[in-house]
Amino acid sequence: MIDVRDLRYAWPGTGHDCLAIDQLVVSAGASLFLHGPSGGGKSTLLGLLAGVLLPREGSVSLLGTQWSSLSGARRDGFRADHVGYVFQQFNLLPFLSVLDNVVLPCRFSASRRARACEDKGSAQAAAEQLLREVNLERGLWMRPAARLSVGQQQRVAAARALIGRPEVVIADEPTSALDEPLRNAFMDLLLTECRVAGSALVFVSHDERLATRFDRRLSLADLNHAAAPAEPA
Repeated sequence: MIDVRDLRYAWPGTGHDCLAIDQLVVSAGASLFLHGPSGGGKSTLLGLLAGVLLPREGSVSLLGTQWSSLSGARRDGFRADHVGYVFQQFNLLPFLSVLDNVVLPCRFSASRRARACEDKGSAQAAAEQLLREVNLERGLWMRPAARLSVGQQQRVAAARALIGRPEVVIADEPTSALDEPLRNAFMDLLLTECRVAGSALVFVSHDERLATRFDRRLSLADLNHAAAPAEPA
């Protein structure tokens, strides 16, 4: 599902590689817990896996397609079809309602819309089911996303990433704003949805208590051979 070979990445203007990874493979349906210190390059690696960034050398492939072989527009379309992303800063559209934010991937991707309709009859019905599963009260569904708490926004971002059964789900510190009961319910939902859909899950977190729930645990410090600082100041 995800195949990284001889990856080298340097931030523009730095003059040195911040990531040097010889190989990383994540199979369909597998779950990977990735941890490491702040500034260690975890978010940069996730950007490379999702095709938001491109390597200086080597290859990053998703479903057998190298991101570097696609134009910018085709990368955007391929990502919309195949990747669900829970961003560290959520990246919700503040002026859209909660429900519209969750449905948004189905507006950009015909394949995810088709899968959502196959599952629940419509994209809206699929979004409503996910919002129930992340324990967001119905009274908030039509509220603009900007008017939610940080923890509520985090749950909306997760529902948006999962809609339409993307083949790959990438989650960047998705439980940081959740208390223990919500965190546990969130993890149950995320792992169950990915397992049922056969989605590969790459999950970054500082909370190593969660690592036992994953198929595999990796430290980026062990994976990355670059000696230079991983993320720009």
